[in-house]
Amino acid sequence: MLLKDIIDIIESVAPLSSQADWDNSGLQIGHNDADVASVLLCTDVTEAVMDEAIRKNCQLILSHHPLLFHPLSTIQGRTFQERVTLKAIRHDISIYSSHTPMDRYQHGTSGYMAKRLGITDYHTLSDDGYGVIGNLPHPLTVEEMLAATKHAFRTTAIRYTLPDKKTISRVACGSGACADFMEDAIGQGADAFISADYKHHQFLQAEGRIMLLDIGHFESEQWIKQIYSDLLKDSPVRLLCADADKSPVMAYC
Repeated sequence: MLLKDIIDIIESVAPLSSQADWDNSGLQIGHNDADVASVLLCTDVTEAVMDEAIRKNCQLILSHHPLLFHPLSTIQGRTFQERVTLKAIRHDISIYSSHTPMDRYQHGTSGYMAKRLGITDYHTLSDDGYGVIGNLPHPLTVEEMLAATKHAFRTTAIRYTLPDKKTISRVACGSGACADFMEDAIGQGADAFISADYKHHQFLQAEGRIMLLDIGHFESEQWIKQIYSDLLKDSPVRLLCADADKSPVMAYC
């Protein structure tokens, strides 16, 4: 299958035109006419992920976060970005990333978060297209909400605030750093908002109006692998989820 045909499938739901101004999604390394038989799916293109792609004879890496956010001034192998770039070129491995386009796709990273909690009636949270909001299948106590969130997102630690309400029914989800949309969540009646990278002042600003749950950046976006798998399930390429795709952040609990 040609790389451009794979890209067309992805961009049919998450077009590059929807990416944020600061983002660098799209084809990072490679060319559209490359033949692809095996694809490695990941959140981050780390050196370990690249080494796995080489071992498994993959011609393409599909990631969420772009390897290259900023132009490289040199390629000498001093940073992991430089080393990955060198290895990709040497082994003829293409890299494509869909970051904010997939964040803004309603059934993308935030939508998949909602599905993990059994929320099926979700819709877009913000005017910018980030986040989703919907109703749980049944109300949960605060303790039940914590347990359900820990299980759904396979996280070892959750930073959270206590809401004034005793039960949680309506939940907003924002993959990655969506904490700035807390007021949108409150305005749409959310009892809880699951995201990552909350700052101290944002926890203070909750003031019991909403339960904030910080599950970790990687933990909120790791579902990109399943999203890509679903989009490409009818294609002839072999799809592999990277074993080396792990959060760089450890938690001591």
